[in-house]
Amino acid sequence: MFNKILIANRGEIACRVIKTCKDMGIKTVAVYSDEDANAMHVDLADESFCIGGSTASESYLVIDKIIKACLECGAEAVHPGYGFLSENDDFATTLEKNNIVFIGPKSEAIVSMGDKIESKKIAEKVGVNVIPGFTKAIKDSEEAVKVANDIGYPVMLKASAGGGGKGMRVVNNDQECLDGFEHAKNESLSSFGDDRIFAEKFITEPHHIEIQLLADQQGNTVYLGERECSIQRRHQKVVEEAPSPFISDKTRIKMGEQAVALAKAVNYESAGTVEFIVDKEQQFYFLEMNTRLQVEHPVTEMVTGIDLVEKMITIAAGESLNLQQDKITTSGWALESRIYAEDPYREFMPSIGRLTKYRTPKSSMNVRIDTGIREGSEVSMFYDPMIAKLITYGNTRDEAIQYMLSAIDQYVISGVSHNLNFLSSIMQNTRFQSGNTTTNFIAEEYQDGFKGESGTEHETQTIACVLACYHTDQLKRIKTNRMITNQWTVKINEQQIPVRTEDTDTLMKAISQTNEYNILINKQPNDPRVQIKINDEELYFQIENQYPGYQLTHRGRVFSALVSRQRTAELNRLMPKKIPLDLSKYLLSPMPGLLMKICVEEGQTIKSGEELAVVEAMKMENSLRASKDVKIKSILTTEGANLAVDQKILEFED
Repeated sequence: MFNKILIANRGEIACRVIKTCKDMGIKTVAVYSDEDANAMHVDLADESFCIGGSTASESYLVIDKIIKACLECGAEAVHPGYGFLSENDDFATTLEKNNIVFIGPKSEAIVSMGDKIESKKIAEKVGVNVIPGFTKAIKDSEEAVKVANDIGYPVMLKASAGGGGKGMRVVNNDQECLDGFEHAKNESLSSFGDDRIFAEKFITEPHHIEIQLLADQQGNTVYLGERECSIQRRHQKVVEEAPSPFISDKTRIKMGEQAVALAKAVNYESAGTVEFIVDKEQQFYFLEMNTRLQVEHPVTEMVTGIDLVEKMITIAAGESLNLQQDKITTSGWALESRIYAEDPYREFMPSIGRLTKYRTPKSSMNVRIDTGIREGSEVSMFYDPMIAKLITYGNTRDEAIQYMLSAIDQYVISGVSHNLNFLSSIMQNTRFQSGNTTTNFIAEEYQDGFKGESGTEHETQTIACVLACYHTDQLKRIKTNRMITNQWTVKINEQQIPVRTEDTDTLMKAISQTNEYNILINKQPNDPRVQIKINDEELYFQIENQYPGYQLTHRGRVFSALVSRQRTAELNRLMPKKIPLDLSKYLLSPMPGLLMKICVEEGQTIKSGEELAVVEAMKMENSLRASKDVKIKSILTTEGANLAVDQKILEFED
């Protein structure tokens, strides 16, 4: 077994690998860029080496720097995590030349499966179902249009070296194909250093199902069930689960057997994943093989009890799997929610900044958090915006969902925007809860974007009661000399709700127009999480004092409220309202990022839907388009500028 392993990655996956290495008694070495000097994975490792630069292309993607660190620290093996160099055959080969073990497959398998075009050809040869398409690199946008018309719209344009949703576009007509090809090509070049694009038929009402494989050096290959990864936005997975609520045992076995056949065809070793698209009739088609650990691997670990990172390490050390296919079983249900630094209320634009407050739910057998972030950490524009993966486990799917909802309620993130409320909304969605989820789920269920969960009248009345009791409790804590009233008016979204409170030695009673509750409050200092027992139900709320009001968050709903004496509320109604500034005549940057392109000129008339500018953030190109017919009055910045959120790019004529 290895004595020392270097992790050629960062963030939560580096921390994840370090944890298993520590459990196995293996020393770990971290590498870090200048931007990551204070990162969590650096502190967790036994040793660390700075590899310079801020961008991935200056640090984590530079093979020579990783090799140099290995040789200096005496690491016998390298775990690549996912992304970066994890599927780079040159990296695997260079390690081998330096007598350093790559914890992953041999370079030949990486080459065969890492190239989407080549892997599809191999899959066809060994009898794996494949999607109809054009398995050659497309020369230019004109050829892309011709190919798309031959296949028939809708068509998926995909980066041959792609992954993680980058370099992918679904196109429905010639104009979308022209634009989509260029954006996919640019994203692919930026993310993978390879701009080859191919095309295949886009399957409607698709499920994204993947099979987890393990294969050792002795030729033993097994599959560990499947994961459902259909909850996606822009082809980026958001929620994953194991098992799938959709496919049958018969389909599962067929997919597993085809995945194993493909792995054997390329003499695969280590952990790997074969991804399939499955239509509504459970016909399945090969999508790609990922020759690395997947982001969503924890859900498989939760239902099988198998540590996939440990298996990767033991396989790389030459040990046999000692797993028999007919003995592999799964139990219970696991869900994974990806927590991103992004603003779901602003079309999921990336967010950067420092985490001024970061609290996680308590880990248990039902709740697991994989993260590389802590309070005070910086979310940088240079890397993926993932903050953490929140994983829950239950005996049933419904139980796993309830654990997830409670865990989200207990997750505190301040300093950057985040998608926790959106994740809570998904968990409460009746279609999601039914298990009827395709890759169209988010587009169909949130057609106008995420506007936030709206509370019912009953929920609003309940929140008013909670806040009246909380406000009373806060006044008691500061030992004010003023007499505390028991008659309150709680203003929520312009609605005035009178609440009367009654205090006893052990709890408070709150009485509104429609509800009456016994409420017990448990709050720790300097923690926005408040555990509140309402009658016999224990719930978590996040309550921030915004002086003079409060912001309360619960189950994806955000309530801004003001608790005041009834006479004060009457006077507040007479106060004039602030009128917000009108910024409609400007194109504002919806995210921090690099202004790649300005697509218009001063004086030009633009039709609704036409492209105005392109902003790159976290390796993704974002096209900003006109929401109505406009005329360009002035251009307020230049291409290549680093933009802040809401920075003005263009001004329109009135």
